Amino acid sequence: MNRIENLRLAALHHPFDNSEFYYRFFRRHEASTIAEDDLKYADAFYEAFSHLTPTISDGELIVGKTVSCLTDTERQEWQNTYRHVAAESAAAAGGGQDSHMAVDYELLLNEGILGIIRRIDTLAADCTPEQSVFYSACRTCLLAVIAYSGNYALLAGRLASEENDPVRREELLSLAEICRKVPAHPAETFHEAVQSVHFITHCLTLNPRRFCSQQFQLGHPDRYLLPFYRKDLEEGRITKERAQLLLDCLGIQINNRVPHGLSSGYMVGGRDTDGNVVANELTEMCMRVIDDIRLVYPSVGYCHTSDTPERYLRIACEILSRGRSHPAIFNDDIITEGLMRYGVPEREAHNYIHSTCVEITPAASSNVWVASPYTNMPGLLLETMDREYASFDEHLTAVFALLDTRIRRNFEAENANRKHRAEHAFNPLLSCFVNDCLARGLDIERGGARYNWIMPSFVGMANLTDSLFALKTLIYDTGEFTVSEFRKILDADFEGSEPLRKRILDRIPKYGNDNDEVDRYFRLFTDHIVSECRKYRGLHTNGNLIPSVFCWIMHERFGSVTGATPDGRKAGFPLGDGSGPCQGRERNGPTASLLSSTKWDHRDLIGG
Repeated sequence: MNRIENLRLAALHHPFDNSEFYYRFFRRHEASTIAEDDLKYADAFYEAFSHLTPTISDGELIVGKTVSCLTDTERQEWQNTYRHVAAESAAAAGGGQDSHMAVDYELLLNEGILGIIRRIDTLAADCTPEQSVFYSACRTCLLAVIAYSGNYALLAGRLASEENDPVRREELLSLAEICRKVPAHPAETFHEAVQSVHFITHCLTLNPRRFCSQQFQLGHPDRYLLPFYRKDLEEGRITKERAQLLLDCLGIQINNRVPHGLSSGYMVGGRDTDGNVVANELTEMCMRVIDDIRLVYPSVGYCHTSDTPERYLRIACEILSRGRSHPAIFNDDIITEGLMRYGVPEREAHNYIHSTCVEITPAASSNVWVASPYTNMPGLLLETMDREYASFDEHLTAVFALLDTRIRRNFEAENANRKHRAEHAFNPLLSCFVNDCLARGLDIERGGARYNWIMPSFVGMANLTDSLFALKTLIYDTGEFTVSEFRKILDADFEGSEPLRKRILDRIPKYGNDNDEVDRYFRLFTDHIVSECRKYRGLHTNGNLIPSVFCWIMHERFGSVTGATPDGRKAGFPLGDGSGPCQGRERNGPTASLLSSTKWDHRDLIGG
């Protein structure tokens, strides 16, 4: 445990500095856009990776992380010249989301990079000139990863020659052998498989055209790592304790890869592509990582089915009972139904990932833009309080009309971002691990992925629900106020009207208490949002617009700039923090809260 404790403490203070990679890339390729020559991108990518300094910390068993090792002269060049070029290049590539996905780890483990290159060579033998350039760039970028892994093998060998501790010397020699083999070749052992998975994910994080943090997910390791674990166990190459140690080391490396404040991890449980329940040794061990390393990541999602053995749910709950924030518990049956509603075949619908927090996307096949964008729902309601209405239904109609306009405008903006990215961005390495980019000879940024959904999120739905019911009660049912009178009270932030605010908070029913009369408005709006979003199709294949009702940190950001709302919330206070009731308003206990939160159809809102 000393090893894990030392590594976890180091990860808590790991410096997130990718400047060496960007410096080496842009020193070779200074253009702010790549439209003029995709092959220049690939050459610069190879230059950066083949010269990127490898780092192995004491005790590490899974390696691959960035610690900038620029000389003083290079750092000065970076700050004075190339940092500006990198930022300019990222701006030119355009906005939009990235890295909220899991790649095809089974392809990596079964074929290795050299196997993927052979696949590319076959495809390139009969293709268009544009596809030929794409395939050539993919090939070069894959070779860059092999070169980088080779540098890790050299470093591990050198460290072994300098190591006095015989146990650590053997570990380093083993690491050198593993890094020479994977990810270039197919993995054969559990250690090789874990190292290969981490290393390719680490490399994907270094994206020259996205000068920002990346947060790729690791898919379902209790599926793709299981054959390696069981084979090693049967042949006496590994013990359960050693496998748990490797998984713990993998979890720590996620913290070295992704800055705190984001979300990155994996999912366990659920069903495999044939519909069989996944509940095995690694399902439990991957959850135990949370307890063992006690860090921000991994963000683990436990997928529970109607026939998963109860012990796995109990394990998840036991871990949560110790004050951990994970595993998050997902209803696998509902999610699978939701994916199938949006056209995902059943086999693929069993293979999904929570993208970061709760945004559900098909694994290995997605270029899905989650949370694109967020919409402030109580803010929309306030915009409609600029005039009087003949009835509550008329007021509702005005809110729906404004919402529809916002959905359309936001979709147009995100689609424009997609178009810009298709013209100015490029990611051949990632494209090698996402269906169907290689088969189509088309980069992921240009529409090569199988699924190109856009997922807008609608924040503050509980505030909207509670506000609507308060308006209905105080304006349209009792006639106590007109809209303009109530708006003046809100503009004054309830100053001089505290008894009214207390009455709204304490006596007018709220969402989250199993009250059908209130809860119906939440479903009224989710049904409307789903229906409206179905009208739109994005730029690329399978470009559905799929809604969500989660918030990440946007409930605080929106709340800070939103005035007082009819539900009794004061100006500047955070909006409701998710799709459950607003803070402190569940007066009838957690069961009533859950009942309210499941009266609307979650299957159509798999965006989160």
